[in-house]
Amino acid sequence: MAIPLVLVVLPLGLLFLLSGLIVNSVQAVLFVSIRPFSKSLYRRINRFLAELLWLQLIWIVDWWAGVKVQLHADQETYQLMGKEHALVISNHRSDIDWLIGWILAQRSGCLGSTLAIMKKSSKFLPVIGWSMWFAEYLFLERSWAKDEKTLKWGLKRLKDFPRSFWLALFVEAPRNVLIPRTKGFVSAVSIMRDFVPAIYDTTVIIPKDSPAPTMLRILKGQSSVVHVRIQRHAMSDMPKSDEDVSKWCKDIFVAKVFDYFVKL
Repeated sequence: MAIPLVLVVLPLGLLFLLSGLIVNSVQAVLFVSIRPFSKSLYRRINRFLAELLWLQLIWIVDWWAGVKVQLHADQETYQLMGKEHALVISNHRSDIDWLIGWILAQRSGCLGSTLAIMKKSSKFLPVIGWSMWFAEYLFLERSWAKDEKTLKWGLKRLKDFPRSFWLALFVEAPRNVLIPRTKGFVSAVSIMRDFVPAIYDTTVIIPKDSPAPTMLRILKGQSSVVHVRIQRHAMSDMPKSDEDVSKWCKDIFVAKVFDYFVKL
């Protein structure tokens, strides 16, 4: 098993590294030559470059490993996905949750304008972390005293984003669906009320009879099944006070417990 895995990982890794460094180099040139004069044009070009790179990872998950991502949403949500700004909140079920989100974004036509709030250390990862930084992902240190100002500044700068975007916010710790961290969510709702029309409440469910997808399984070409349920909530329907927004978020994640145990 080790030899076939090496034969797969080595060429795919080299291809991703080389193409990624090329993309990063172009992104850097655009960042210093175009962004100071036209942030909108920079974002439009960077959207295309990011998609070129990230599609390689989607191909590995979707085609090489054959991971089956099944979306469950009502018709209105289907029609609006990729056509509006959205704040996406989700539970944590595996180490590739972010890739599952990219697959759904690619299907909805907004892969290049997906954003997320990530750990600060992620931006230092060669190729993938650098591409996220150029794509304006938000990187935090997981300390509210240090992150509050950074988060609010990062959210406000999205107000003039030229294309429909999804901003993913993981408000729970891995394998802990009962205690969501709501400070970031409350700030996001407070700042984005005026220009983001919807919140996508996303629940990732892995059936009992399917192994959880992992990066190692994917590289081995081993399939998994993942169900994703999305419920759209209009931002205009959100509570007005910070305390009520925090309670709303906690209630949503308590409801996810039932999805976790029922598992479609």
